Amino acid sequence: MTRLVMFSTKPYDRRGFDAEVEGRPIEIEYLETRLDVHTVSLAAGAFAVCVFVNDDVSAPVLEALAAGGTFVVALRCAGFNNVDLDAARRLGIQVVRVPSYSPNAVAEHTIALMLSLNRHIHRAHNRVRDRNFALDGLVGFDMAGKTAAVIGTGKIGMIVARLLWHLRCEVIAVDPFHDEHLTELGVEYVELDEALQRAHIVTLNCPLTDETHHLIDERSISEMRRGAMLVNTGRGALVDTSAVLAALKTGHIGSLALDVYEEEGDLFFEDRSAEIIDDDVFALLLTMPNVLITAHQAFLTTEALAAIAETTIDNVLAIVDGSDSAHHV
Repeated sequence: MTRLVMFSTKPYDRRGFDAEVEGRPIEIEYLETRLDVHTVSLAAGAFAVCVFVNDDVSAPVLEALAAGGTFVVALRCAGFNNVDLDAARRLGIQVVRVPSYSPNAVAEHTIALMLSLNRHIHRAHNRVRDRNFALDGLVGFDMAGKTAAVIGTGKIGMIVARLLWHLRCEVIAVDPFHDEHLTELGVEYVELDEALQRAHIVTLNCPLTDETHHLIDERSISEMRRGAMLVNTGRGALVDTSAVLAALKTGHIGSLALDVYEEEGDLFFEDRSAEIIDDDVFALLLTMPNVLITAHQAFLTTEALAAIAETTIDNVLAIVDGSDSAHHV
């Protein structure tokens, strides 16, 4: 029986993985704690560990895993920027991931954020609960006819672009690889600066790389149309949050929706309602009426969770069986 230790688990993780491993030669040990140098000893003797986006898979952690007899790091997500891949290769640890689970889940959440932010649904909901039925301050705009720039048209961004097209936006895109189905719809591929200059709505759906780190910074913000909406459901570090905050204060950025945040590792996935948030930038964002934040939940659908569990277990068992079907990083 193959032993897998899963870090950073929540009840919704367990339901999906329990269903997936039933009758299969793998045993999961669920841990709520995150993986880091202080908790890595909990995985001693495990063939594999399963980690999520905010687990620490740096070189010291990988060295401890290797010393404890672990051969596989299984990411139950697409991103792998939290893993020291050079150290993993040096130590002979295989790193696998879930390259695609439910692009519809993230794409639909992206559109939901846009619609909610534009039409002030979150504010209206709170008002009505307080029996305040005034409409002042809730004026939005028709998305039809507006220019929407999709930055990154991979599996998720492609669906975002199609949904925006169905909303009758003028869709432009930024990506070195052009999706032929989008171009057939009339989506125009342009350079980033042109996209920022033209767009009423900018949505980030690209991976985090050295080239895309702080893709939206003070310089790129200066290229944006004044009053534009910015949406990020990609990776937190695509955005220089301090620069965006400054632009919100001046009105250069008209509104902001985030499902990811550069410093989310100290915040997201836990109940912190009784705590003081020791992050002045994030705390200030929470006070702004033109900012909508969700806590990295774009992936959170029944279909996505089932797909994540299936691919993760298939990855680990493929390595156990010596198959080349695992999704290696």
